[in-house]
Amino acid sequence: MSKTPAIQLRDYQQQAVDSVLRHFRHHSSSAVIVLPTGAGKSIVIAELARVARGKVLVLTHVKELVEQNAEKVALMDTELSIYSAGLKQKHVDGKTVIASVQSAARNQTQFNAGFSLVIIDECHRVSDDDTSQYQQLLTTLKQHNPQLKVLGLTATPYRLDSGYIYKRHYHGKVGSESAIFDDCIFELPLRYLVKKGYLTTPKTFDGLSAQYDFEQLSPAENGDYSPGEVDALIAHQGRATTAIIQQLIQLSEHRQGVIIFAATVRHAAEIMALLVEHNAALITADTPATERDQAISDFRAKRIKFMVNVAVLTTGFDAPHVDLIAILRPTASAGLYQQMAGRGLRLAPNKPDCLIIDYAANGFDLFAPEIPQAKPASNAVPVQVPCPECGFANSFWGKVDADGDIIEHFGRRCQGLVGSERSQCTYRFRGKICPDCGAENDIAARNCHSCNSMMVDPDKRLKEVLTSRHHHLFRVDSMQLQDVGGVLQIDYFDIDGNQFSETFRLQTAAQRRALFAAFLKPHDRRAGLPFPQYSTAAAVIDDARRFRQPDLLLLQKKPKRGWQLVDKFFDYQGRYQIGANFCD
Repeated sequence: MSKTPAIQLRDYQQQAVDSVLRHFRHHSSSAVIVLPTGAGKSIVIAELARVARGKVLVLTHVKELVEQNAEKVALMDTELSIYSAGLKQKHVDGKTVIASVQSAARNQTQFNAGFSLVIIDECHRVSDDDTSQYQQLLTTLKQHNPQLKVLGLTATPYRLDSGYIYKRHYHGKVGSESAIFDDCIFELPLRYLVKKGYLTTPKTFDGLSAQYDFEQLSPAENGDYSPGEVDALIAHQGRATTAIIQQLIQLSEHRQGVIIFAATVRHAAEIMALLVEHNAALITADTPATERDQAISDFRAKRIKFMVNVAVLTTGFDAPHVDLIAILRPTASAGLYQQMAGRGLRLAPNKPDCLIIDYAANGFDLFAPEIPQAKPASNAVPVQVPCPECGFANSFWGKVDADGDIIEHFGRRCQGLVGSERSQCTYRFRGKICPDCGAENDIAARNCHSCNSMMVDPDKRLKEVLTSRHHHLFRVDSMQLQDVGGVLQIDYFDIDGNQFSETFRLQTAAQRRALFAAFLKPHDRRAGLPFPQYSTAAAVIDDARRFRQPDLLLLQKKPKRGWQLVDKFFDYQGRYQIGANFCD
């Protein structure tokens, strides 16, 4: 029988536990709860293990988290076992087993006791690959108990390569259709924890003395950058590293502990050379386990002030005294940025705040809502876009002006859940029409979601069209709007200064509908947001910055009528980006 808990749960921790109990009383679907770094996920795990009626397995990916979770579970429940080769313990007889997924996956025959609940810490690391250690182990556990309940905990519920890790959110928004987990049942914002005094106040700054410029680099789908490309760029900005480290040395005089996130191993070595006269240690993925453990122990004991690392101390590391975080590496992942910053937000004596300095100009807001896609532009920020059909307030990447008004957003489909079956709203902010059935599809769809017809590849279509006579591909270099005697004229110019124009009248309702269908909607940067009631060409021109220019125009020359517009291509990245010379 579980003992009386030795820890009093905070209000939100109890709410998280209650949400799990309610969910599994009525549903068998897998679930996720989202708690920011420093919120005490291990305490929530321990309480769930205590109140669970059956045998519980807690899985994580590093031995540090196995230790943290075991420590909290021990305070709540005496029936505890640890299964981790790294901790030299392999026992499964307790009511609650805390295990590293690597050790458990290699010894699956030891886990045949019929667990009733599996809790996965840092569950955003679970992939959909059936051959992964997590998936293999879950398959084995479900063979022993088909009614197995699966719960995940994370501070960052998304992966850049696949989006949200859940299918549905209890706030009424959709996740990812192919997500590993079914339902997000509880989420706590970071701002709440700071406001209530549960976390240290973060003070965020961009590079104060110097800053790297990584804007010319492109990230992979997971948000990482090529180490070789990063090293080459840093090599051309060598003075920046020296200036940054000199500033960190000065700032550290009034700080207890400094974590530096370096971009690459070579970059970290350069940083360490600049810290040679200071108490500093370096940890990388290749650091031997004993050396790594000693460095972490020395840092926690404040015998070391600077801890330099390369993609190591983002999860499973707890040093509450840290009050200066220096981010010297680029990332396109808001989740990774939050994990790095979160290392400094735990409470500690004589720690009124934590400085978080982003020397890589990543441009993330620690308190902004997460967007599971990579930033489409360096100046993109989270914006809220209401759906014109269901009213759901979507969070998309977008651009704003000095007043905070939306200039452009990059959303595709409404994320709201509607109806009794809680299905995704069908409204698309941007899409492409199936030529066979007329259904609207995602702009990247290969097959129509309605009739399953193959959507024509733009390059394939252009190749077929351009082989016939009297067709031309016009590459748009600029676009201008002008009022010609009350008629709206849209002028497109190519790189050689050649011009193609289309015109619209606005006198009648039918003419205004034609303008909406042919120009306003496809060119709209703020798709889905309402338009003013344009009644004159001048009114449209006053709103010119709202309209984006196409990349390509497909034109056809017709007898007596000259060149006529056949199609427009936006966000085009195919082989026909450079058009041929154009002449009337």
